[in-house]
Amino acid sequence: MKDLSLYEQSFRKGFEHFYGNVEDYVVLALLPSYLERTGSSLITMVADLIERSGSQYSGFYLNEYDRLAQRLQTLDASGKKVLLIGVSFALLDLIAEYTFSLKNTIVMETGGMKGRRKELVREELHAMLCKGFGIEMIHSEYGMTELLSQAYSAGKGIYKCVPWLKVLIRDTNDALSYLPTGKTGGLNIIDLANRESCSFIATQDLGKLHPDGTFEVLGRFDNADIRGCNLLIS
Repeated sequence: MKDLSLYEQSFRKGFEHFYGNVEDYVVLALLPSYLERTGSSLITMVADLIERSGSQYSGFYLNEYDRLAQRLQTLDASGKKVLLIGVSFALLDLIAEYTFSLKNTIVMETGGMKGRRKELVREELHAMLCKGFGIEMIHSEYGMTELLSQAYSAGKGIYKCVPWLKVLIRDTNDALSYLPTGKTGGLNIIDLANRESCSFIATQDLGKLHPDGTFEVLGRFDNADIRGCNLLIS
């Protein structure tokens, strides 16, 4: 893209739309698979959130489970609002070694086992994470390299779009036809932030819309590439 500021404006406003001012949070990131490669849009977004949080405790953790566990427990016990954002396999690795009882922390998974662990259905994954972190709900972020915007779920895999992002469900047998709410089909994404690229993306994700405009991701098309947050199936 020509101007990174457009992406920054989109994800900043998107985060604020759902979670408020990032300065109210300590942002802890457990994203080893993304940090191990260059050019990740997710790393760009999270690095910006970490910087703008203004907290000396915010930061990335690359396989530093001991330090992260201690920091997370200390911050949560102090009453600070914490956002722990992590890839699924790393969050599972963390709770395999430590048990938490968090009161002031949002745990947000960005999806995917990245070949590091056996794939799990969303309900099973979230149940394990809820138990391990001692919380009631797991938040989720839905995004991809082709999009400048994100959708967020505050639990149960029900995603809400920012005002400039829209999801439509296409018929799997007729790509030019759309399905009504409640029917499963392919996810088509309209992202108006993609003004210098393609604003209309026909993904290989399967999902369905709800009457209130929220949506679920239920899996992938057969033979589709295994990618990112789309690894979670329901």
